[in-house]
Amino acid sequence: MEKNYLADKLDPDLAGYIGVKFNHFLPNALGIKPLIQYLVENPDILWINMVIFTIVEGIVGLCIMFGFFTRLMSIGVFGLAIGILLGSGWIGTTCLDEWQIGVLGIATGFVLFLTGSGIYSVDKYMVTKNVRFTKRNWFSWLGSGSLRINQHLFPKIVLAGSIFIIGMTLMTNQIFHGGLWGALHNKSVKPKLEISDSKFDKSTLSFDLYRTEGVDVYGSWVIGIELLDNHDQRVLEYTQNELASLTKENISNYYVAKIKSGAHSLVVPLGAKAKLNLKNKAFKDLSDRIYKLRITDISGAFWEHEIKK
Repeated sequence: MEKNYLADKLDPDLAGYIGVKFNHFLPNALGIKPLIQYLVENPDILWINMVIFTIVEGIVGLCIMFGFFTRLMSIGVFGLAIGILLGSGWIGTTCLDEWQIGVLGIATGFVLFLTGSGIYSVDKYMVTKNVRFTKRNWFSWLGSGSLRINQHLFPKIVLAGSIFIIGMTLMTNQIFHGGLWGALHNKSVKPKLEISDSKFDKSTLSFDLYRTEGVDVYGSWVIGIELLDNHDQRVLEYTQNELASLTKENISNYYVAKIKSGAHSLVVPLGAKAKLNLKNKAFKDLSDRIYKLRITDISGAFWEHEIKK
């Protein structure tokens, strides 16, 4: 049976939905984080944007390969690359793959705009065949051919663009990976969970759980949630089997990447954020004091957060 993979990538109910991949960018995006957060908080608008992005990416790629309106498409390459760099330049488990794609796309888009396409292109074919609109001034700016610009100004544009690209390359590498000075870091290797907004309400303990780092293609598998007193003595514990049994009533997700119960643990994808509501009569009987909430990943890593009763 033939399978439509593109449809899968645009189906919010399937694992391959690219909106979830977009959600992975959120925790450490640079500059465009508010835009990403708005989209992942509004799934309907996100879906429309993912469709538009897919269509634009396909059109730009095909036109670049055929050399059709090359300079216009180079602007598309530049814009898409900027988005990739700022959004996901921090992601990459074995190499700086997303960052490399972004900086290469920016440089490529700029060079293509300066040069236009060569002899083996649709632009060149249309010029050779004397297609009427290729004689107009705007075609040299959107298609190919010599740019109608003062030759004394052209080197300054090249220099300014080159300085901008070098600056973006060095700045983003330092911010995302510490590549210029200080310790190198890779936020895609180990999971990191942030706990916030915790409170007791009668027999319910609620808190926000947000995964901000780690491998984007795998979740963080939470196998234990413990409540400890001020002597680090366990007051209450949720084991991995109990976490695997949590229902939608216990988990209220904020974004399209969703925290959910798995076969043997609580699964927390990259970029996912949810409010967990754990109900137990024992919470109501706790004395008023400061407690410590500890969440443990299957790797052995754990995160702690103080909460006052």
